[in-house]
Amino acid sequence: MTDVASNRAATKWSTEAKIGRLLWAMCNPLFRLSPRPFWGWRRMLLRAFGAKVGADAHIYPTVRITIPWNLDIADGCAIGDHAILYALGPIRIGPRATVSQYAHLCAGTHDWRDPLMPLIKAQIVVGADAWVCADAFVGPGVTIGNGAIVGARAVAVRDVAANVVSAGNPAKKIGNRPIC
Repeated sequence: MTDVASNRAATKWSTEAKIGRLLWAMCNPLFRLSPRPFWGWRRMLLRAFGAKVGADAHIYPTVRITIPWNLDIADGCAIGDHAILYALGPIRIGPRATVSQYAHLCAGTHDWRDPLMPLIKAQIVVGADAWVCADAFVGPGVTIGNGAIVGARAVAVRDVAANVVSAGNPAKKIGNRPIC
């Protein structure tokens, strides 16, 4: 029989990570309450917590970020209102990519095959010029290729190839994006 109580009591994070998460939670109002056009302020605040954030990235104040030091957001990206960057594992967002409002990038899960259901911190990559549309979900370990589109409310639990347009639950290819 699995000892669920012991598993839940076991620490999944280092002391340093716990302190960092606590400090981020305490400073988060400085991020969330900043006026919308204060893009530079939010970039600076994320960098102070170890995030790599490129020039001219537009990260809206209502974006929910779990662990900023696991973020790598390239130049010219846009992360829309109420998007969730659940960065238990690394999240890399390529140049000029867009993560629209209410989209959810989830870089953490549990191994359901193991009775203890250990935490998995799996990287998400969103390629250059890709677009994760409104309310879409991108699961742990998924790569969205350069120029790809994950349609509104789509659920991407597998990789999406470059310049592919995908939609649905689970997300399936519905076309190709013209290369400009």
